[in-house]
Amino acid sequence: MKINIVLNLLLTLPIGVFAQHQNHQLQADTSKIAVKPKSPKMTAMAMVSTNHVHIEYGSPSVRGRNIWNGLVAYNQVWSSGAHKATWIDFGQDVLVEGKVITKGKYGFFTIPGKETWTLILSKTWDMHLADDYKEDNDIIRIMVKPTKNDKLVESLAYEVLQTNAKEGKIKLSWEYLSVEFPFKNK
Repeated sequence: MKINIVLNLLLTLPIGVFAQHQNHQLQADTSKIAVKPKSPKMTAMAMVSTNHVHIEYGSPSVRGRNIWNGLVAYNQVWSSGAHKATWIDFGQDVLVEGKVITKGKYGFFTIPGKETWTLILSKTWDMHLADDYKEDNDIIRIMVKPTKNDKLVESLAYEVLQTNAKEGKIKLSWEYLSVEFPFKNK
């Protein structure tokens, strides 16, 4: 009798009482009612030794469109993502091409070209696309050659990759191209 009362009591409690983690709770199926963003906000982050590197960006998809010198114009400043400017936060000082970049948050912009790209870290990181971009706020400009990807990268993606004990690189990939720049923990 006492066992039945305890079981009945337990069965009437909300499911959330027993859940200790969000994965244990029932999730509503919103796939048919929610509008999925075409360029969702994404993050890429990693520890490179003791340095936490964090990137936030909007991730547009190719969706059959002409990307380079189409949706993204050659020889013009691009926010390197969708909606808001992409930003990179270094948890510690780093060296990029021999220049000290102090820990903190920076806007990441690019100037895509057919043969070479200019990668830019800017003091200004909080803006809509590249609307308020000013070259005077550039911390560093890095010239790189894009590499061809064998497979289509449908959605714009960033990676923070550790290359050895004190060094890493930041890589942007989209469509059939990738660009990257190395950094070294100071």
